[in-house]
Amino acid sequence: MKDLRIIFMGTPDFAVATLKALVENQYNIVGVITAPDKPAGRGRKLNESAVKLYAKETNLKILQPTNLKHDGFLEELKALKANLQIVVAFRMLPKLVWQMPEYGTFNLHASLLPNYRGAAPINWVIINGETKTGVSTFFIDEKIDTGDMILQKEIEIEADENVGSLHDKLMTIGSSLVLKTVNAIQKGDVKTTPQKATKDIRTAYKLNKDNCKIDWNASIDNIYNKIRGLSPYPAAWCTLINGDHELDVKIYQAEKEMVPHKNNIGTIISNKKELKVAVTNGYIIIKEIKLPGKRTMDIKSLLNGYAFERNAKAL
Repeated sequence: MKDLRIIFMGTPDFAVATLKALVENQYNIVGVITAPDKPAGRGRKLNESAVKLYAKETNLKILQPTNLKHDGFLEELKALKANLQIVVAFRMLPKLVWQMPEYGTFNLHASLLPNYRGAAPINWVIINGETKTGVSTFFIDEKIDTGDMILQKEIEIEADENVGSLHDKLMTIGSSLVLKTVNAIQKGDVKTTPQKATKDIRTAYKLNKDNCKIDWNASIDNIYNKIRGLSPYPAAWCTLINGDHELDVKIYQAEKEMVPHKNNIGTIISNKKELKVAVTNGYIIIKEIKLPGKRTMDIKSLLNGYAFERNAKAL
């Protein structure tokens, strides 16, 4: 059995589950690398990452470099004498860093690689209507999410699943997969396989305002998948035209109703209990929404104090 000295790299909640699993299984974590504190909110108070907060609780050594190629950081890294590095939801590493440890640097990625390489794999599998996804561990190389595969675990995606619930499932099975990967490295029986290079590989593009906007001319399934694939974060959005008012709203929860109709695409139909938008082959029934400057609310709460005119529409 190899005597492992591990450096862990990660930032959000998704990474904490893995770090916690390593700590609770008595692995020797000699350092934790996470993002620098960022000012947030009106008071611009410095926000610490979820990984940093957990590392502080467990008295782990913390490094927060702004530049991963800086000589000072590289010297600190070498001084820790790690022989394995584990990366979960961090940033791209320079070769100087990932080549440093004797047993390599491996990454946990929340998809079934080679599909959904990139920044937002959990969102895109739902947006694209996939029925299966999973987690993968692989050794890091020069490109993004392309290194030799170590282990993979597949799960089903429920028909009404949103990105929040899928995130939590993948976070849990991901931490277990990392433990299995570390165990294999420790025993010296890791077997890797190159990722297959195929033409139809799907990419997990970075999310932005443009690709989070609802296209009401898309198919009813595509619209429904986009809403659940962006809920609760960052949320699908659209523009509502209601009389003289033009509002950019976020939609967090919806249902689909497959029925024929003669309404124009984007027509809003509402009563005291329901709000729905006409789309091809049916309606998207909005269940949870957020208006600018307001809290997120269920549709009945919204309709108690907000009226839609007869010519209201969604763009």
